[in-house]
Amino acid sequence: MSRASGQQKSSPSARRKARRFALQALYQWQMTGSGLNDIEAEFRTDNDMSKVDMEYFHDILHGVPKSKTDMDAKIEPFLDRRIDELTPVELAILRLGAYEMCHRIDVPYKVVINEAVELAKTFGATDGHKYVNGVLDKLAQRERMVEIKGYSS
Repeated sequence: MSRASGQQKSSPSARRKARRFALQALYQWQMTGSGLNDIEAEFRTDNDMSKVDMEYFHDILHGVPKSKTDMDAKIEPFLDRRIDELTPVELAILRLGAYEMCHRIDVPYKVVINEAVELAKTFGATDGHKYVNGVLDKLAQRERMVEIKGYSS
């Protein structure tokens, strides 16, 4: 019996899995320059996506590259080095986090940061998660000030 369309859509676990696969797909896109549709088809074929929020995966995978220039410009002021000096994993995580911070206001900023930190702990360098946390926290101060003030009142 097939799962109803969108049944897993709002599950935190389904979104977490979507982010994880999206990060891996974005990394592949950065490293190979392959087409996004080809990468997406490959991920759908090669992985068990039954418990993944596929709409979210698609949105991130296609949204990040489409807004890459804008996302890079948003994170650059908070970097301590040039963007081309970031590791490919850090760059993919920061772009993904910046995209969620700026384009997915349905996701609380704390969730965006926490999820990016978890991805960095899993896929990044030893202390890369601290760097990701610092950059995205500063971005949140700029992009989500109304939401942050709402939490502190």
